[in-house]
Amino acid sequence: MISSRTPRLVLAAAGLGILLVAAGLYGLPLGDGAEDPPTGVAVRVDQAGYVRGETKRAYVMGPATALAGARFEVVDARNHVVTAGRLGSSTGRWNARYSSVRTVDLSALDTPGTYRVVLTGTAAGRSPAFRVAGARELMAPLVRDNVRFLQAQRDGADVLPTAPRDGRSPALRHGPSHLADRDAAVHAPPEYDEEGTELLDERLTPTGDRVDVSGGWFDAGDFLKFTGTTSYATAALLLAQRDVPDMTELSAEATHGLAWLDRMWDEDTGTLYAQVGIGVGNDAVRTDHDVWRLPEADDRLDVSPGDPDHTIKHRPVFRAAEPGEVISPSLAGRVTAAFALAAQRAAATDEEEAQDWLDKAAEVYALADTDPDGPPLTAIPSAFYPEDSWQDDMEFGGAELALAARELGDDRESGWADDAAVWAREYLRSDVRGTLGVADVSALAHADLATVLDGGRAHGIGAEDLYEDLRRQLEDGVARAADDPFGAGAVYDDFDAVPHTFGLVATARLYASATGDTHYAAFAGRQRGWALGANPWGSSFVIGAGEVFPHCPEHQLANLRGSHDGTGAILRGAVVNGPNGAAKLAELNSFPTMRKCAAAPPAGSWKDFDGKGARYLDDVGAWQTVEPALDFTTTALLAFVLTARSDDR
Repeated sequence: MISSRTPRLVLAAAGLGILLVAAGLYGLPLGDGAEDPPTGVAVRVDQAGYVRGETKRAYVMGPATALAGARFEVVDARNHVVTAGRLGSSTGRWNARYSSVRTVDLSALDTPGTYRVVLTGTAAGRSPAFRVAGARELMAPLVRDNVRFLQAQRDGADVLPTAPRDGRSPALRHGPSHLADRDAAVHAPPEYDEEGTELLDERLTPTGDRVDVSGGWFDAGDFLKFTGTTSYATAALLLAQRDVPDMTELSAEATHGLAWLDRMWDEDTGTLYAQVGIGVGNDAVRTDHDVWRLPEADDRLDVSPGDPDHTIKHRPVFRAAEPGEVISPSLAGRVTAAFALAAQRAAATDEEEAQDWLDKAAEVYALADTDPDGPPLTAIPSAFYPEDSWQDDMEFGGAELALAARELGDDRESGWADDAAVWAREYLRSDVRGTLGVADVSALAHADLATVLDGGRAHGIGAEDLYEDLRRQLEDGVARAADDPFGAGAVYDDFDAVPHTFGLVATARLYASATGDTHYAAFAGRQRGWALGANPWGSSFVIGAGEVFPHCPEHQLANLRGSHDGTGAILRGAVVNGPNGAAKLAELNSFPTMRKCAAAPPAGSWKDFDGKGARYLDDVGAWQTVEPALDFTTTALLAFVLTARSDDR
């Protein structure tokens, strides 16, 4: 018998044809006394835990008649009832099976411990376990797990070969990979069709230049490397390090990201490289997305120029622009911000190093194309990371340059502060304003530009204008949450639901830290809870967090070398996309070498919980819902670090 709190996983081992039904998943022992809950009622909680002193909310979903007379009890680890009450009012209908969603107010539960919600009266059901603890106590393990994902994503020779144990599971590791990137050929920009789904060039065209682009991180479940996402992730780590300066493993990953970005910037020729590898090709050019393997396998390929697989072992490098020419303002702003944040980090200990980073940042910033013709370049093809805004990136770069100059006593501070204010003004006037994520960094830029302005104004922009836009971003989420039965502030029938949710959490915390206004604290807590289990599917979207989390991520290393039953090495700390538009899951990925893997929830199927045009699937082929990514995970990491600040208030 499979435990009621243990999702069921069906794994067909590739090449063996063996069908396994795995029990005891998610690190849970069997035989703990729990019974299978009725599929008609489900309890959803933040499985990573609730912070002491914050507003705490859980949800119950089921038929309206079943919930009409339902009550709840909260039991501790010894099954003793610690509090009880009635369900809150209905927040709406989810789908045909779950016609009513009711809230459970757990705010009075503030004693540290591990608990479950148990339904009584006209409904029966039992939640996964959750903790109540201080913010730092809850957030620190999540941050360390996010860092573990980054460690697993390392490329090049500087991988972490050991598999340290932390009492929960061993780390997921691989061998040195893509060593040919030490001497990679630069190629002319390839030509794609309008949708970016087909390479039109018969062959790629090398320029004759070669460059060392080894190291860095894999972008997602594939092995491509992008300057755009790596600079975003590195900047997020450096911002987080301000609050956790003694977390050595986080500092090491920030340094790892910076080292690769430094290779992607050739200051001698004024060249920024945008990408290593290619993801969309044709019959003559095989790409990273045409094969399923371990990263070190690419180095063992026996290929010659002209072979379709040549571009898998000898990965092409693409420039952001010709040497010395202006570059995409989106890439320029983000890389500038990462380098300037590195200068700030080094300022107190190594002024020479700090000045070197500042000068690199200034050089990149000066090459930004501030009158671009069309959307900015972010990746090749651009459909990988489409983006409309770029003024936010330039504001971000200018703000971090000014702060670094202030630390170093550099007289360029006022000029960069003025630049940042100009780009903030242009962003605020634009019609492409969004919320925090890889495509919009305005929240990060606003928070630090307000510090730069220090109560003053420049080019008509003052701190209050920036705070007003932070409120705009949060109010957009609040408005969406008001219409959603589970209080979700992000759109979850489209891509990036989970990272946008963590972006809202980070923005709320940045706003509170800058202004002292905690108006959005409860909203931030509910958004964090949604991403960690208090959602219709009852799954945390951070691997390893809680009892129910993705077990079959579309990630080559996790699929081929990791555990599929939660008891061995997993891609702990990785953040996945989460639910997506149902129509987008019409076709799943499949490769001959892929180990088939599909995990089901503890009761019923994921389809039972789909609604409002959204669908979620824990299947290795479902890149639309369970592919983790660099930007997803570092956005969550920053949100967790900023949440830990609440212990200071």
